[in-house]
Amino acid sequence: MKFNLTRAHLPAYIRLMRIDKPIGIYLLLWPTLWALILASEGLPALGVTLIFVAGVVVMRSAGCVINDYADRNLDGSVARTENRPLPSGEVTPSEALSLFSLHILVAFLLVIMLNWQTIALSLVALLLAASYPFMKRYTHFPQVVLGAAFGWAIPMGFMAVLETVPTYGWWLFIANLLWTVAYDTMYAMVDRDDDIKIGIKSTAIRFGRYDVAIVIGLQLATLVILYGIGQTIAAHWPYYVALMFTALLFVRQYQFIKRRQKEGCFTAFLENHYVGLTIAVGMLVNFWVS
Repeated sequence: MKFNLTRAHLPAYIRLMRIDKPIGIYLLLWPTLWALILASEGLPALGVTLIFVAGVVVMRSAGCVINDYADRNLDGSVARTENRPLPSGEVTPSEALSLFSLHILVAFLLVIMLNWQTIALSLVALLLAASYPFMKRYTHFPQVVLGAAFGWAIPMGFMAVLETVPTYGWWLFIANLLWTVAYDTMYAMVDRDDDIKIGIKSTAIRFGRYDVAIVIGLQLATLVILYGIGQTIAAHWPYYVALMFTALLFVRQYQFIKRRQKEGCFTAFLENHYVGLTIAVGMLVNFWVS
């Protein structure tokens, strides 16, 4: 297999993969660890953990590459993205496709180290990652597809450890999907004016003047589902303390987005990294005190 890549363009490839902006890795990593911790009832096995962490980095980078490929004729019209490698001409479309293909190959080599059930689920992950960037042209709810893509590591994690996905595992997937729609709506609020001009669709546009209220509702629903999962697994106090801290983080995010200012919305989006971290720590400590 031949990849149309050149060593001289490596810095541009790194920017195209967003390695210099790891927030997407964090937002994909934390739910993955939630699943591995719950499935393992504590610290997951090192081998499985390393495979999933590497997979998170690879698939997030692949998603960024195919997203920029899909938007290569649009990003130049948006102030925040006009200097990305594809619209600026630093990377060609064929190079981007080669880089995406290389990532998918590496992801495949990682997943074949797991059981066949997890390999089967990985096909859905590939479909979601490849299709998400194009959804914003056809639906105002691409954030839902992103939520499914970012959360699909949850059933994969359970399957890798337990060879099945318990009911509460699917509820965890739904909680993560709702949380993702909430924080990616914040992200879309930053670009809303530009997106309207160039015809890109998003939940931020569809929700309109109800955007902040709906984001709060999605966050509340996330907390309710996570509380229910805690009841199902007979969680101890650290798990619920983590949920209380998460609620406080959501209140803080409201302070940033309530005026719909771009800088505030972007800051709120970034701070969701701490939400994922808080929940992961609560889950892990929960099993330490059990």
